[in-house]
Amino acid sequence: MVARAMTDPFARFAAWYAEAVKAIAVDPNAMVLSTVGADGRPSARVVLMKGFDAHGFVFYTNMESRKGHELAARPAAALTFHFSPLGRQVRIEGLAHPVSAEEADSYFATRPRGSQVGAWASSQSAPLPSRARLEARVAEVEARYQGQPIPRPSHWGGYRLVPDRIEFWVGRESRLHERDVFSRRGPDGPWTLQQLYP
Repeated sequence: MVARAMTDPFARFAAWYAEAVKAIAVDPNAMVLSTVGADGRPSARVVLMKGFDAHGFVFYTNMESRKGHELAARPAAALTFHFSPLGRQVRIEGLAHPVSAEEADSYFATRPRGSQVGAWASSQSAPLPSRARLEARVAEVEARYQGQPIPRPSHWGGYRLVPDRIEFWVGRESRLHERDVFSRRGPDGPWTLQQLYP
């Protein structure tokens, strides 16, 4: 059990995440990414965290997708982890910044070849006239790069969400949950810790 007194939010997340990896068989790194559109409407979807450290939480996507356009216009975003077997949630808010081209290249090279093909073949979030059209584009990409490495498309990259608020939630009986919120002003500011009513 991770001590509630742990006052570094990244250290606390690392400890919780290590327990989640042991407790959750499939995609313990799954998180809900919430963004805001130009019309002010929220939009949420599940993505996979591909890394985290004291600088933030990293995920990758087609940057011309709906979330890519929304993050380009409004970088404020939120992440939610639900570690259900442990009775825990982590809510993270901050600004999402594109990772460097070198970092994106390095991660793209580790992806399964089918996922690399898909990054070229899919115009993510755009209308699809038919499944056959997608399959034809997959075949085109496979033929183009047959027998050679697949480079990262320029429209595909990653984001690092730099948090200014991280809430750790622990479910308790009678809905008397534990809620600890870390907040700071600016990406390098000191963290303050506040407990909240359930």
